[in-house]
Amino acid sequence: MKRLLVLLMFWAVAVQAQTPGLDAAQEVRYHQLINELRCLVCQNQTIAESTAPLALDLKEQVRKQLSEGKSNTEITRYLTDRYGDFVLYRPPFKANTLLLWAGPFVLLLAALIWAVRFMRGSRKPAAPPRPVDEAAVQKLLAETRAALAAQDEQKP
Repeated sequence: MKRLLVLLMFWAVAVQAQTPGLDAAQEVRYHQLINELRCLVCQNQTIAESTAPLALDLKEQVRKQLSEGKSNTEITRYLTDRYGDFVLYRPPFKANTLLLWAGPFVLLLAALIWAVRFMRGSRKPAAPPRPVDEAAVQKLLAETRAALAAQDEQKP
């Protein structure tokens, strides 16, 4: 039973690795495209790496469109029309993707400004010490000694 299960797993991997109906040039384009498209479920993987059902459907859609003779541009346009620019690992620079492109630089600049201000703030000289009232210190010291002496007398 275990051998049958292992054989089925190997067969499933082999079937998934093949893209039936594609010639060698289309096969290269297929792998190029699925490595440039983001899995919308996993969000940090390409559809080539993902095993999510949606990624499998997207791979099948890419394979189907390649076998129909569509260009890479037509396929990516179809997917971006359907799922938005988020499906691309390298989305185009447009108004609605401005934050995506500029966001890391804005955060870096803000962190740099904060660091400079923090460093400048720590360079300010410390306030000069207040003068010590010697009479008050001596009075406090005498009161403390008296309290300690009283505690020592009360101990058996």
